[in-house]
Amino acid sequence: MDTHNEIRLRLRFYKDLNEPVNAVRQKFENYKNNGTEDCHLKIKHNHIWMNIPDGKREYWSPHLHLELEPKENNETHIRGLFGPEPTLWTLFMFLHFLVAGIFLIFGAIAYSNYVLKQPTTMNLIVMLMMVIVWFLLYFIAKQIRFKGNGQMNELEGKFLEILES
Repeated sequence: MDTHNEIRLRLRFYKDLNEPVNAVRQKFENYKNNGTEDCHLKIKHNHIWMNIPDGKREYWSPHLHLELEPKENNETHIRGLFGPEPTLWTLFMFLHFLVAGIFLIFGAIAYSNYVLKQPTTMNLIVMLMMVIVWFLLYFIAKQIRFKGNGQMNELEGKFLEILES
């Protein structure tokens, strides 16, 4: 999967197999029951989460969420989604909402000051700083994804290995 030509921070992929959903899920359950420490699996119905084991996990380590969907003729459609650890993702979403809230509040104050013929310079500076912070958060997220590329490739390799078993 080419990760450098993507604007999205959470990479997606799709795969179709000529096997029923139960057979595909059973492959993952067999791998989980073998007790290998290459990958941590969590399986619930038609959802599978693959994580880097605790010994190799860093704050930038990705996880892979797989959703198994049945198709006609006993085929399976797999939707894969790479993402950061949920706590890191939650932190970034909180920071994005905080930046957006500050931007909106100071935008409203700037509009009020403009209508009242008061100076708006400080409000506009804060709004510009929030735009800069938003771009900074985006580039930090890109850097975190870049650091996790190696482990993302490991997860994808393990995913393909399990499917071939």
